[in-house]
Amino acid sequence: MKLVKSRELVVVVDDDPAVRNSLKFSLEIEGFIVRTYANSAELLDARDLQICSCLVIDQRMPGMSGLDLIDRLRERHISVPAILITSHPTAFLSQRAARADIPIVEKPLLGNALVHEIRGACARHAGPRL
Repeated sequence: MKLVKSRELVVVVDDDPAVRNSLKFSLEIEGFIVRTYANSAELLDARDLQICSCLVIDQRMPGMSGLDLIDRLRERHISVPAILITSHPTAFLSQRAARADIPIVEKPLLGNALVHEIRGACARHAGPRL
């Protein structure tokens, strides 16, 4: 396990339990504190999102897409950095995410791309550290 001076809280939202659990495990090994949610409704019901350092949100979920969820959070003045994860993003999705300044990391999540994006988001946000 890597030595980390301070620990950022990363929230993962994905409807696939295998992906959720895998991300939780791998991000905790990287030194993050991880909280997971199975869908948009669960996340929107959370009361303490302001203490979060970064959101990792799946684009394709039942009920509400990842970008729509981020839009809803922004309407609530929750400006925590967000990263979108998805397979085969369309040009339209990529453009919409770019306009919203939301990076996309493509599935399958190989290598260190997601951790790199999370660390960058946390550094830019300089949010709460636990």
